[in-house]
Amino acid sequence: MTNRNNKISPLRWYDPLLLYTLPPVFALTIKLVNTSCKLLDVIGKKEAMEAVSMQNKGALYVSWHQRMFYSIHYLGHESLYIMISQSRDGEYAAKIASLLGFRNVRGSSTRNGTKALREQIKILKKGGKAGVLTDGPTGPPRLAKLGPVIMARNSHVPIIPVSCSYDRCWVLNSWDRYLIPKPFSRVVYCYGNPLFIPSNIRGEELESYRIKLEKELNHITDICDSFLGVKWPRSKT
Repeated sequence: MTNRNNKISPLRWYDPLLLYTLPPVFALTIKLVNTSCKLLDVIGKKEAMEAVSMQNKGALYVSWHQRMFYSIHYLGHESLYIMISQSRDGEYAAKIASLLGFRNVRGSSTRNGTKALREQIKILKKGGKAGVLTDGPTGPPRLAKLGPVIMARNSHVPIIPVSCSYDRCWVLNSWDRYLIPKPFSRVVYCYGNPLFIPSNIRGEELESYRIKLEKELNHITDICDSFLGVKWPRSKT
């Protein structure tokens, strides 16, 4: 299949029908599961929102891939811009994300990633908000990548670390042991300390902020687990 620009499309002949029918079903399922859950507490939100309002700009929300499911629900109203690949799977993901309140820029680490990154930075500079799963899409789990730090530095917006936990969930046999809350689970959500990245840092200083982000995300994730008395696995090993 080709598009108007004569580029090869990743879609197959039957995908238009599936794209019309499947994303609404998946989006509705995600909404139903998440709305059935009971949110017990939201930790650290006031401080995080004060940091954003002080800047009078956008914000970059950063989390772990493993803890994404409830954030899809909780942050859906923020109209976050997220990066979604231009693959066939990405077409389905983009449709589902749109139905859940997210906006997207298309690209990945292997295809048009630099262009998509620049587009997200431009959005942040204009006061928009974006979201990044800093260990996605393939890991290693709970190890932050440098990308969000560079994005925040170049766009002059704070990084807002976020995470959550559930008292009951399905643990998938994926690279990060992805968590899906069971219906009517109890949930706690946590905002970490905002990270402000100076615009003049380079090299080792950038790495030091990447480590700060990683530590803060792991810290608030552990806080969420401890709040509910659980300890979910970090990876397959």
